Amino acid sequence: MRKKEDLPVKLCATCGRPFTWRRKWARDWEEVRHCSERCRRNNDTKQGTSSEMRS
Repeated sequence: MRKKEDLPVKLCATCGRPFTWRRKWARDWEEVRHCSERCRRNNDTKQGTSSEMRS
């Protein structure tokens, strides 16, 4: 079994906090960009409002 400090770490694209690899992300680790569902939802909302402002 691996120690937590040995697991890969990424920075969240929304909040910038570091988060570690989780077993449920094993197949999709390369595509994971957000630390939580909340950050993913907040980022999608920000993108929607910013694109509307550009139009």
